[in-house]
Amino acid sequence: MEHLDAAAEHTPPAAGRSNHWVEHLRVPALSVGTYSVPAGGADTQQPHTEDEVYVVMSGQATFEAAGRRSPAAPGTTLYVPAGEEHRFVDVTEDLTVLVVFAPPEYSRR
Repeated sequence: MEHLDAAAEHTPPAAGRSNHWVEHLRVPALSVGTYSVPAGGADTQQPHTEDEVYVVMSGQATFEAAGRRSPAAPGTTLYVPAGEEHRFVDVTEDLTVLVVFAPPEYSRR
């Protein structure tokens, strides 16, 4: 067992960046991290080669994927298949998202 104590804590981006990613766990089958986007920030991510599950821990935004839009607020859980274009937009409150990749992020490159 491993406690991921820092998981889901909002972390501000470094100067000049619009978002922040912290990986907390990487094992052969998956990886887990926290993605933070401050209010008014931009989600600049590109489609990943791995499946993803997002769990919104705090904040407010809209999630866009596959031509659809959905509100994203605490408790929202989203699945994104590998290769699908997606992003958070209209971030109105600091957004903190727990992200699970399966298999681990970038392992299929």
